[in-house]
Amino acid sequence: MSRVYNFSAGPAVLPEEVLSEVQQEMLDYQGSGQSVMEMSHRSKVFEKIIQEAEADLRELMAIPENYKVLFLQGGASLQFAMIPMNLMKNKVADYIVTGQWAKKAWQEARKYGKAVKIASSEDQTFSYIPDCSDLPVDEDADYVYICQNNTIYGTAFKKLPDTKGKLLVADVSSCFLSEPVDVSKYGILYGGVQKNVGPAGMVIAIVREDLITEDVLEGTPTMMKYKTHADAGSLYNTPNCWSIYVCGKVFKWLKQMGGLKVMKERNEKKAAVLYDFLDNSRMFKGTVKKEDRSLMNVPFVTGDKELDARFVKEAEAAGFINLKGHRSVGGMRASIYNAMPVEGVEKLVSFMKKFEEENR
Repeated sequence: MSRVYNFSAGPAVLPEEVLSEVQQEMLDYQGSGQSVMEMSHRSKVFEKIIQEAEADLRELMAIPENYKVLFLQGGASLQFAMIPMNLMKNKVADYIVTGQWAKKAWQEARKYGKAVKIASSEDQTFSYIPDCSDLPVDEDADYVYICQNNTIYGTAFKKLPDTKGKLLVADVSSCFLSEPVDVSKYGILYGGVQKNVGPAGMVIAIVREDLITEDVLEGTPTMMKYKTHADAGSLYNTPNCWSIYVCGKVFKWLKQMGGLKVMKERNEKKAAVLYDFLDNSRMFKGTVKKEDRSLMNVPFVTGDKELDARFVKEAEAAGFINLKGHRSVGGMRASIYNAMPVEGVEKLVSFMKKFEEENR
């Protein structure tokens, strides 16, 4: 069976070159006589894997020396609690709610202190990014929180909010490594890797060192302290060895591709192919304000639920899978992460044109 074009929002498409390498090493990782799936996380072999992965990520993102890279479990959703537990010294935090995941993070933070929704785009089904140039940031706020790219709704911050000197914390799950980023503008940025970086089961958190302390909320479990993992080099307990290994392969692939500047250009080209078609189509329409469109997640509709369902079904039969929109919004969504080739998007657009002609 030939491979399909997988437009899933996550777990998502991985580079074929990486999958082939992983396949070759499945039974015997580089002469060790064992698979990465079965080796000790305390072994010299694995130590090299995790150290190389971190070094390559630091190089790709130009991560400053005063930031720790943590390979953690529990996905992005566990960070919704871990962040307030570790950062809410004044028991106040400000949240910009631009989608489902930012909303869930805000709701979770309310368990630990005063979490204030200082801006939201919920009034228009999260189809835009609110103006964040002059926000009512709390004087006592420990941090300002954003979800930088909204997987479900297809919006993205093109400019970071003015936090008025307060710490910026960002969930970058679905735009992770899709373009260059200035890490020094954030206190913490983190991403679940299953969208744009690797297999499911891990989150990478990049945390400024001065934020990693024992001064956390009372009752914070040992496993929920950044210090626990930072002090142990992400090896306090058995980490997700397999995910770290595959992510490391993806980092090397990104370096071979030319780094994040090249990936941004490539991602802009891919997105333009799809958005240009949507802007000129008589049947399909994008659902996001043009200036706030994500390069990674592209939601669209026909305006007719039955037609949407037929499109998803016929697309799948033609080898374009996981195009059904999130259950909370319906319609369709094409996630076109780093590993999605340009020709995948071009072929999808050709199929959409054909569908439009046949169903006018």
